Amino acid sequence: GVPTIIEMVGHTRLDCVIGAAAGMRSGVVSATHHAAHRSAFGKILIDQPLMRNVLADLCLESEAATALAMRLSRAYDEAGSDAREGVDDSDAQLFKRLATAVGKFWACKRAPNHAYEAMECLGGNGYVEESGMPRLYREAPLASIWEGSGNVISLDVLRALSRSPRSLEVFLAEVEKAQGADARLDAHVKRLKAQFTDPATLESRARRVVEGMALALQGSLLVRNAPPAVADAFCASRLAGDGGLEYGTLPAGSDFATIIQRSRPEV
Repeated sequence: GVPTIIEMVGHTRLDCVIGAAAGMRSGVVSATHHAAHRSAFGKILIDQPLMRNVLADLCLESEAATALAMRLSRAYDEAGSDAREGVDDSDAQLFKRLATAVGKFWACKRAPNHAYEAMECLGGNGYVEESGMPRLYREAPLASIWEGSGNVISLDVLRALSRSPRSLEVFLAEVEKAQGADARLDAHVKRLKAQFTDPATLESRARRVVEGMALALQGSLLVRNAPPAVADAFCASRLAGDGGLEYGTLPAGSDFATIIQRSRPEV
């Protein structure tokens, strides 16, 4: 029964990542829709420079979380195929095991503040129950706690690396599929590898290490699959440090319009 339960836990963690990404998408839809129909200071909100920065940043986070969730989902399909063929330690299995924990930590940690910022875009309208945003904000922290809170998940990443050291090689191989495409991503991966050179302090640095792994994977996925405007803004703000801790701090030269339009609903 224990192996079955462990497999179930893995799937539940995947559910948490997908749920966090879905919540972010819901917040983006509500925020961009409101901003496109609300006037303030003589302009539609979505045309105000600072609001465009906030909205684009929210859209960027949502797209990165979605890309991560989809890649993890594909890993489960690939690992399931290997398992049916009797291969228990394939690259797909190792990547699934490690990347699920990494993704669960990061996407679920990002969801609550994303929900709060999306709610703030609606102002007082977002605070009332009828908007649906309070429910989104209340539910956002659950995924981070469910099936392993931040510390548990971070230590589980280290446990996975200890039991299958090759899993780090497999994880980095996935990330390095984008090698050479963006210097900021390459520099981040180099710094990430250096994080593993001091095993004695690895446990106390576990959260920072897992954060770096998640950002590396998200950056690689966006550089390979997203439009240049999205990938460039992500690498500038998340990997190169040209962004703040709050949403709405993307570099001024980011293509806000393209990023927002890509994430807006069709109607």
